[in-house]
Amino acid sequence: MYYVISIFILVISILLILTVLVQNSKGGGLAANFASPNPTMGVRRTADFLEKSTWTLAIAILALSLAATMFMHAGVTEEDSAVKGQIENAQDPGAIPFTE
Repeated sequence: MYYVISIFILVISILLILTVLVQNSKGGGLAANFASPNPTMGVRRTADFLEKSTWTLAIAILALSLAATMFMHAGVTEEDSAVKGQIENAQDPGAIPFTE
């Protein structure tokens, strides 16, 4: 499940990048390119849609990141920890015989 969520995060990240690139920092962007005297959707509505989609995608990435973290840590127990296994299998430096 972790890998599926990771793929969703990657796809949403690409969509977020594209959404931000379409916007203009001064309110133009996609809205300015398609402006007409009698707009059906309107310049303001296009900017509102882009802003709402940006926030929605950002919140989706946050939620999926938290879910991926939960799935990643759900299967790990103390017995499965790689660090704990290395610590238990390490040799005591004081137990190594010293020879000259």
